[in-house]
Amino acid sequence: MAHAIGMDLQGATVSLDGVYDCRASRKAIFNWGMNPNIPENVRGRKTSKRGRKRRFDPAIFEERFRTIERMFAWEDKFCRLLLRFDRISDVHYAFKTLAYTMINLRHYC
Repeated sequence: MAHAIGMDLQGATVSLDGVYDCRASRKAIFNWGMNPNIPENVRGRKTSKRGRKRRFDPAIFEERFRTIERMFAWEDKFCRLLLRFDRISDVHYAFKTLAYTMINLRHYC
């Protein structure tokens, strides 16, 4: 999508959850010319990973986490979006767009 609009992502940092801590994810991010910022997922592993330590900046991860969680908290104020009652996805998408518009108006005005 970024290439479609002419956006250059070379050198950008991709911050993901520990769920994506695998060789395939890191390799795909490197192949696109970006830097992965993924915490190591130590659950389900009896020994530590071999090789050099993965580069991870907790400050970038915490800022991303706070931003996303804050956005979900703002979205939860709209009861219709909390439980999806709409069967038609276009209607649900329209209400989400309306909710985000109201959030932005409240935040920036």
